[in-house]
Amino acid sequence: MNDFTRFQLPIQSIRPRGARLIEAFSIKLGRRLQCYGNLAFNLWILLETDPSVESFCERPTHLEFEDCKRLADYWIKRKSQEEFLVIDPSILDLKPCPSKSKVPIRIITLSDLSAARVWINNWQRLLPIIIASREHISPSLERSITKFIKEPMQLARIEREFVTGDPTLIRAALFHLLHKGILEAPSLHVEPLSFLTYFEPSGG
Repeated sequence: MNDFTRFQLPIQSIRPRGARLIEAFSIKLGRRLQCYGNLAFNLWILLETDPSVESFCERPTHLEFEDCKRLADYWIKRKSQEEFLVIDPSILDLKPCPSKSKVPIRIITLSDLSAARVWINNWQRLLPIIIASREHISPSLERSITKFIKEPMQLARIEREFVTGDPTLIRAALFHLLHKGILEAPSLHVEPLSFLTYFEPSGG
């Protein structure tokens, strides 16, 4: 049986020369983490905002490849499955040594991250709102918003419905429901967040 709790904190490692140190707070993990460079930070946003990712850990261990040894950028867990993620910004074809790791290894390319650029940019705006208000988000407000949104509905209409409340907390609760996968906003993959953005119940 796999031990899905073995990767809780990153191992001691030296930050690559020239890599920017970016600190962030993970709602999913309930702790701060440090990302070595923009690519690792952008991948964190994708993991943090993917409801199917139940847990993850940055820089969990070193991995063996045919021609080198690399620090895994992330370990992630989805239900009963897990995998290591390695960001490869070059054109090198990294080939894992199958005998060295029983956990699947997935290579993340620049194209993968570029394809998610709009989604990443949107969540760079949404996550700070959730984080700043997380201790003040009312479960009853979230239930009310969930009950109200029974079909695709624009942000402007949602805010008008709850106009008597603190607009910041209303948005924080709405975005928190999106973060948890209770609501969806498909257009955030292709368009910037606006008052015209539609939110709808999750199909999952």
